[in-house]
Amino acid sequence: MSAGEEAAPAQPQKAEEQQKPEENQAAEEQKKEEAPAAAEEDKKAPPQPEVTYKSLVLSAHGGYDKVKLQTKKGQPKPKAGEVLVRVRACGLNFSDLLARQGVCDRLPSMPVSLGMECAGIVEELGEGVADRQVGDKVMVLSRYGLWQELVTVPVNHTFIMPEGMSFEEGAAFLINYITAYMIIFHFGNLRPKQSILIHMAAGGVGTAAIQLCKTVKDVTIFGTASASKHEALKENGVTHAIDYRTSDYVDEVRKISPKGVDIVLDPLGGSDTCKGYNLLKPMGRLVIYGAANLLTGQKKNIMALAKSWWNQFSINAMQLIASNKAVCGYLLGRLDEETELLADVVATLLDLYKEGQIKPKIDSVYPFEQVGDAMRQMQEKKNVGKVILVPEVPKEEAKKEEN
Repeated sequence: MSAGEEAAPAQPQKAEEQQKPEENQAAEEQKKEEAPAAAEEDKKAPPQPEVTYKSLVLSAHGGYDKVKLQTKKGQPKPKAGEVLVRVRACGLNFSDLLARQGVCDRLPSMPVSLGMECAGIVEELGEGVADRQVGDKVMVLSRYGLWQELVTVPVNHTFIMPEGMSFEEGAAFLINYITAYMIIFHFGNLRPKQSILIHMAAGGVGTAAIQLCKTVKDVTIFGTASASKHEALKENGVTHAIDYRTSDYVDEVRKISPKGVDIVLDPLGGSDTCKGYNLLKPMGRLVIYGAANLLTGQKKNIMALAKSWWNQFSINAMQLIASNKAVCGYLLGRLDEETELLADVVATLLDLYKEGQIKPKIDSVYPFEQVGDAMRQMQEKKNVGKVILVPEVPKEEAKKEEN
């Protein structure tokens, strides 16, 4: 090797390689210094609050006190084909009162949340859901479980609310109007110039039935209710209001229509079913859709059950042929799997709502905390229209409490 080659300066690349370990060591030391500070910052960060939601739970069969408000932890997760809905209003129905007493069999084992209908906002979509979006306002139908602040339901049990419909109206729409529409038109086949007897005409189904009857020309409507509700019935469209507490409605109907009526809607059961059948004209239709006569107090009444069973209407096929009459039975809770049929009915009803021909009448709105008062309002038949439950105290009531 020459002397010139020995004196040649070191290559720049090798000099940089020699400096890298020092830089890496400095970086590591800086990380060690910063790590305790970062850990301290993490400690200062506030913990995320645990998600909770309100639920009205039936703990045992009995009186109003058996439905209690509970706070559940965690957020329900929708499964494939389901949506998570934040509930803003729930409907109260006679079937909920019967379920509380243990008279109907639609519930699983307790404890369980009641509630067959509600309205709210979609918050989360399950896998495969394409026809709903987060933020959609929807009405929901189910056999039980909707008296909660958060619910997960199959997407095909939800229906988009039209513009201008309130959550209270949405919670008052499905059960009452689907029931009224199907018993009047699918079974009753109501036509112009016919007559109909509507029991409990001031209630949710009764109010809906009257409005739907008014969509057909020249229909004579007989409606039973206590005298204090007669003015409201006539405003809604009842032709002849009858006070069932002071008069025999059979006699009152025959005074005006000696041959009887074309259709009887029977939510009562027991001996009233027999009376309804006998009130039918030839080619008349009796539609039985409830058993309100079983509700005689807060708790299940064995004597009322026995009396209703003893007076239960019974007829054979040959008697039906000879009488030229039809008897039908309807229970919406047993149609929950008939999603296409129900969707068609709801579509028709929403068209009528948009046209202004039908509109839910709200009797009263109760927060979850007052569920006992809400059930009492309905069971004692004080309501004119629908009784609604809401998770939060209505703003108007909250302002009154503050003042």
